[in-house]
Amino acid sequence: MLKPLSELIAEARQHCHSIDASEALQQLASTPTPLLIDVREPGEVEKHRVKGAINIPRGVLEMKMIAMCHDPSQPILIYCATGGRATLSAVALQGMGYRNVMVIQGDCESISCALNEGL
Repeated sequence: MLKPLSELIAEARQHCHSIDASEALQQLASTPTPLLIDVREPGEVEKHRVKGAINIPRGVLEMKMIAMCHDPSQPILIYCATGGRATLSAVALQGMGYRNVMVIQGDCESISCALNEGL
């Protein structure tokens, strides 16, 4: 039987650490500074861009991540438009060996507003 995307995301959420935008701001103010990764497609990023975020679309994340970060303990914050791609991305990064991955929950507009005001 095929699993719908909603079920895949629900299962993935059980294996990743989620935080809200206020917790993300606290993380971004800490040392070491986390990588902030937007896994949306480039065309989506223009509408709600977060200062300091690196855009690595979900489809190429595993191919580009090791070039971006060699430290498996580096804090990584991930977000997308609704949380689904970010959740799947977090599980993929954990599978690659990254140990400190967090998904910023919420919709992209509220995340970008909260982070941009706080940064």
